[in-house]
Amino acid sequence: MSGDARKTAEQLDHLSGFGNEHASEAVPGALPEGRNSPQRAPLGLYAEQLSGTAFTEPRAHNRRSWLYRIRPSAAHPAFTRTGNGAIRTAPFTETVPDPNRLRWNPLPEPPAGTDFLAGLWTLGGNGDATQRTGMAVHLYQANSSMQRFFSDADGELLIVPESGGLLLRTEFGLLHVEPGHVALIPRGVRFRVELLDDFARGYVCENYGAPFQLPDLGPIGANGLANARDFLAPVAAYEDVEGPVEVVNKFGGNLWTATYDHSPLDVVAWHGNHVPYVYDLRRFNVIGTISYDHPDPSIFTVLTSPSDTPGLAGVDFVVFAPRWLVGEDTFRPPYFHRNVMSEYMGLIEGAYDAKAEGFVPGGGSLHNMMSAHGPDRETFERASAAELKPHKVDDGLAFMFETRWPVTLTPQAAGAGHLQQRYDDVWQGLERHFRPSH
Repeated sequence: MSGDARKTAEQLDHLSGFGNEHASEAVPGALPEGRNSPQRAPLGLYAEQLSGTAFTEPRAHNRRSWLYRIRPSAAHPAFTRTGNGAIRTAPFTETVPDPNRLRWNPLPEPPAGTDFLAGLWTLGGNGDATQRTGMAVHLYQANSSMQRFFSDADGELLIVPESGGLLLRTEFGLLHVEPGHVALIPRGVRFRVELLDDFARGYVCENYGAPFQLPDLGPIGANGLANARDFLAPVAAYEDVEGPVEVVNKFGGNLWTATYDHSPLDVVAWHGNHVPYVYDLRRFNVIGTISYDHPDPSIFTVLTSPSDTPGLAGVDFVVFAPRWLVGEDTFRPPYFHRNVMSEYMGLIEGAYDAKAEGFVPGGGSLHNMMSAHGPDRETFERASAAELKPHKVDDGLAFMFETRWPVTLTPQAAGAGHLQQRYDDVWQGLERHFRPSH
């Protein structure tokens, strides 16, 4: 099914204040005036609220949208279980958390006819999806557009393309997402993924916890990092398509399927703040030292999912975007460190300034809590002897999913053929330089 949407992917709207109320209509007059659910919604539409948080959560945190659609979502048959493929969900109990540093090459090529959903492959995660805590790390690859629809009741999906553009057709409209962008599909929103190229590959963070939001800036002040104005929401678009279509729902860690007699993307108008969006990572306003030493890598946080402990995220999304390095008497690459947080890192393009080789686009590394890591031997030696003049880091784009709990691997990730077996070797040969005087 081609999906004859009424508007194109380029028609996006600025969120103009992340998390605030927004509205869009594909047909003039489809949005009611002054009432969310009037006795008769305009144009013969049905009014429906989609709630991403509990009704009674504080107003500043509450997420909900009103949808005005051709048929209500309730008009569907029963769902039945279907195969989960390579998708797994927390709690992850088939293996134990691993303290070792781990790194993977990109996934092997998928079979012909693999769509985004069939190409999702779970690396691991933490928490418990049924308790709305924790997160999962997935990778995806696809060589075919989806002819079915998908929604995730377990969490929101942060999609990070590495290769190939995507057209996300959602209940709210269309999002055009290229490598260097990220897109977020909120919990429960139905969508399908069409490929803009012959092949697509990337990463997905499934966030079971509180919805992603912009981090507080604290002493930074009112400006910096990711600016709210740069997040784009879709303009309302709808499919008025009759005929059998498959809708897959992820619920409680399993996939369920139902056959609808119409497209679920039949929302003609909407308003609210529980909406999909896209963000260009190159618009991230990097803040760093202009004297000496490193700020902590939290300074690169794009989005955060807060937990019940202030300042401790269920998961942070961090980007290492192009930036100038100017610190005096400062080791410029990321420093050696151990961290109470666990870090899954991926590479979108180019190279990462703390690794000389082996960390490639489409691959990833996992440094669980308190595992020691940092620059490899070659990077350390080169950076220790480099002339400290201003230097632009613009030959790579890397990111990190950072989470409060250890990431427990799935058996398929722990035993993968593309798991690098000698990752520890990158730190071998770091020689002793300490020579105390006698």
